[in-house]
Amino acid sequence: MAIDWTPKAQAVLTAASELFYERGIHAVGVDVIAAKAGVTKKTLYDRFGSKERLVVEYLSARDARWREFLGEWLEKAGATPRDRLVAVFDASEAWAKKYGGKGCSMINAHAEISDPAHPAYAVMTESKRWLLGVLVEVAESARVPEPRKVAEQIMLLHEGAIVMAGMQVGENVFARAAETAVVLLG
Repeated sequence: MAIDWTPKAQAVLTAASELFYERGIHAVGVDVIAAKAGVTKKTLYDRFGSKERLVVEYLSARDARWREFLGEWLEKAGATPRDRLVAVFDASEAWAKKYGGKGCSMINAHAEISDPAHPAYAVMTESKRWLLGVLVEVAESARVPEPRKVAEQIMLLHEGAIVMAGMQVGENVFARAAETAVVLLG
């Protein structure tokens, strides 16, 4: 079912996005989303069909915004692999400050939805695979031996920094993770 992106559908997605990120997916019912969006539950179901579909749209929209955001940082970065790598961590820090006070929406959603059969699962995992692909490209351009392995190690640092920032544990976690990532890049 294609979504008819009427102003009411957009209001539902905006309300759901705020509520899911702030409170958690399972903690928020469709009645609360509909009330915040100023629509009826019937309108919500007419536009999205199910809460599952609304979760998919929430995560997909957030992922699209992240990809665009990171793309802008990468465009501004210098041409060297090091510059591009540092840009990933700098972008993540800027994103966390602007949009991510509670950590990564994909990680948070995965804590609630771990069933691979759930339609949102593919969105979460593809988001992380995409970022890993960006890091593989950086590692390949640096001509490191085993670029996939190095990219996975860098990804571990990146994801750890996101979790630490979301939990407000540690200081300058993105900069410190970037320093270690640069060492791995060689």
